[in-house]
Amino acid sequence: MKITQLNSTISPFGIVLLVGCLVLGIATAALLRSPWPLSFFLPAGFYLLLAARVADQWERVAVLRLGRFQGMRGPGMFWIIPVIDTVSTAVDQRVRVGNVKAESTLTRDTVPVAVDAVYFWVVWNAEKAILEVEDFSEAIAMAAQTALRESIGRHELAQMITERESIGVELQRTLDDKTNLWGITIQSVEVRDVQIPQALEDAMSREAQAERERRARIIFGQAETEAAEKFVAAAKVYDGHPAALHLRAMNMLYETMKEKGAMVVVPSSAVETMGLGGQLSLAAMAQKTQ
Repeated sequence: MKITQLNSTISPFGIVLLVGCLVLGIATAALLRSPWPLSFFLPAGFYLLLAARVADQWERVAVLRLGRFQGMRGPGMFWIIPVIDTVSTAVDQRVRVGNVKAESTLTRDTVPVAVDAVYFWVVWNAEKAILEVEDFSEAIAMAAQTALRESIGRHELAQMITERESIGVELQRTLDDKTNLWGITIQSVEVRDVQIPQALEDAMSREAQAERERRARIIFGQAETEAAEKFVAAAKVYDGHPAALHLRAMNMLYETMKEKGAMVVVPSSAVETMGLGGQLSLAAMAQKTQ
């Protein structure tokens, strides 16, 4: 973490204190008709300008005195000794998000892919993050990219596409094991996109289409087999019951002719074999045609 001199960082609150000291010094000098109050209030104002600092609610800073760690400061106002004290840049302890990409990385089945992922992290121990890591944001980004490439190499393409959630959980655990030593927690990792070469994408599309066609033909064949079995069973029933066959034929004629304007032509031999059923069906046809 970068350490800077607080003398070069002026807070708005310090400016307010400086202006207040100047106004108070000028007013006191005018009241006493002597310039000596300015010799006191002016140095005091500049001291307060350099010594007063304010950290926001979500910020923490480390104060070092002559190079030795003195403690964490913030949130709110805190004081330092100008020139002697140094302070780290403020550490934001809110949840932050980072983006990591892996271009043209080979999967376990040697397919080049480009993976885009995001990770959410938070600093839970600002002291460790400041004192033990030079630049923890860059360290997390590099660790995330390395972990993502290693994960791609351990999985096949089908897993990268269909098991994004489990891969994200695996990456989160891997990164968290590293960053916990720095006082940082990786809350989650989400794989947003997996891109494959266009030629391979077209080949996979054709393969999926062929697979769907194969399944459709299998289902159609199974339906034909089941229908044939049902017809065989029906033929056995009709074989021993000719009257049932005649009734079935009459029902088929009725279903055909019940639509308005329908006309059915049947052979005379078929009508003769129906006997009385055939006569009834002819009567029904006559009524329909009237």
